[in-house]
Formats: sequence, structure tokens, C-alpha cells
Amino acid sequence: MISFADTSFAESTGVIVVKCVAIFAVVLGIVPMVLLLERKLLGRFQNRYGPNRVGPYGLFQPLADVLKLLGKEQFYPRTGVPFLMALAPAIMIVTAIAALAIIPFGDVKHGLGAEYGLYGIDVNIGILYAFAFGSLAFYGLMLGGWASGSKYSFLGAMRSAAQLVSYEVALGLSLIGVVMMAGSLSLVDIVQAQHGVWYVLPQFVGFLIFTVAGFAETNRPPFDLPEADAELVGGYNTEFGGMRFGSFFMAEYMNMFVISGIAAAMFFGGWRGPGPGYLDPLWMLLKIMAVIVFFIWVRATVPRLRYDQLMSFGWKVLLPLATLNLLVTATFVALT
Repeated sequence: MISFADTSFAESTGVIVVKCVAIFAVVLGIVPMVLLLERKLLGRFQNRYGPNRVGPYGLFQPLADVLKLLGKEQFYPRTGVPFLMALAPAIMIVTAIAALAIIPFGDVKHGLGAEYGLYGIDVNIGILYAFAFGSLAFYGLMLGGWASGSKYSFLGAMRSAAQLVSYEVALGLSLIGVVMMAGSLSLVDIVQAQHGVWYVLPQFVGFLIFTVAGFAETNRPPFDLPEADAELVGGYNTEFGGMRFGSFFMAEYMNMFVISGIAAAMFFGGWRGPGPGYLDPLWMLLKIMAVIVFFIWVRATVPRLRYDQLMSFGWKVLLPLATLNLLVTATFVALT
């Protein structure tokens, strides 16, 4: 087992406040950028132009979308429950921001008379923290689908439940191999353990399983069954409008950023890269964006699976492969 020196330290209140503001700034800045990147790349993949009318090269299109959603009237169906319809998107946003707090963009730094880590928090339960809030986000989807009183929304929520039990176990097992090799649940410790080789090489099977399960975790194509427009009109968010619809949309892209950050930290060496230490956040951001581009590429390439295909793939392929990968890794760690 790999052990690290105790790097715990007490950050001042001012540093904690600055970190909280920075996390919200990252959220508010990254989501429009990822949305614009996706629309531009999808246009190129499909041999058409992406947004190119609002601002130079269409750069102000995300701002126009936000202003449009802010100007829309909030609507409640006659069968809806207003309080729960307001609570559902709030749960999605809060859980996504909470999960974002553990993504490390660098090690502990010293400067301006203070000591601070380039991450929101470094908890000893590490990746379990992200799984906990990812599971709580599921209740936002369930409430959104049930509270609106629409049968299509309710079916979308039920599909979310089916997806959860189909991929969540494989998602967790795919990362246990990395945890065993690093000897820690902390994402900061896991990045530090990759000083010799990135874990994507010895844990390539685990990385593939995590990637596939990550698509289902974020409800992204080809696993966007909870909001499949062809069968369910829009799924759990059919009856939502204005910024409540925008909140669901925003949470999806935030979760995509979180999954990409976890993949970068656990498989691609996190902030590690050539050059001085102040480039650490840049390397981490580049790795995250590379994973996000892969998300977009798959959306433009792979068609949506059927409901039964997802269930079968999760239980008959992902889970056995994840279990086998875990057993091989455990044997390797025990022998070495």
C-alpha cells in the first residue's frame, strides 16, 4: 500500500470563502463554454455550421439562451405540485456543485501569506463523496418526473431509476481498482500516486467501464433514455420551462464536467504535466476538456440504445467485467 505524508492543514476563513466563490465562478463560466463547444462540434460533425449569428463566431449564443430562459414564464400543469417542481431542479444544481468541490486542480500551494489547496475540499472518503451526491441527484430526476403529473415525465423518472441500478454498481467497481493501487480514497492522494505511470494503463479495462457508465450517469447519448424525445417527448423535464428547465440542463453539463474531472484525476494523472507548478490547473483543465470532447464525439456518432439493451448491457457486460477487473487488480496488489 502506498502511504503519503500528512498534508492536512487548516485553511483560513478567507481562503475558504475565496474557494467557494471560485467554485461558483467555475460553474457559471464552464457550463456556457461547454454548451457552446458542444453545439459547434456537433455542427462540424454533422457537416453544418454551429451557432454563428449572435456575437462574433456565435460566442454570445449561450448568453442569449440564458436571457431567453430567464424571460420565459413559469408554468405549472394542473396536475403538478408547484413546490416539488421547484425543489427538483434545485436538488440537481446543489448536488452537482457539491460534487464539483472535490475535483483537484493542483496540490497544496503557498502564496500571499497563506497555504491553500487548489481544490474545494479533500475529504478522506474521497470518491465515495462524489458517489453520494451523484445518488442524491437521482431524487431530483424522480421528483421532477413525478411532481409534474405527466405520464411521459413519470416514465422518464422510472427510466432514471432503472439506469441507476443498471450502471451504478459497475461505476463504483471500476474505480476500486484505482483506489487499491493508490491505497487511498482521496483524489489528491490518487493523483500524487501517479508520479510514475498514469492509472489508465494498468486500469484500462476499469477506465473503459467507467467511461461507459459515466455516459449513463450523466444521461448523455447513447444512454439518454430518461429524456428520450422520440418516445417520451422530453422525459422528466417535459413540463418544465424557463430557468427550471435551464437548471436541469445546467446540471447535466455540470455533471459531465464532474465525471470528466474524476476521470482525469483517477486515470490521467490529474494536474501532473510538464512545466512549473503554476501550470497545474491548466493541465487538469485540458485533460477535462479532452474527456468532454469525447463525450460530444460519442453523442454525434452513436445512436441511442433501447431500454432493454441498456439493462442487459449493464447487468450482463459491465458488471461481470468490473468484477473481473477488481479480482485481477486485487491479486496483482496482493502479490506485489
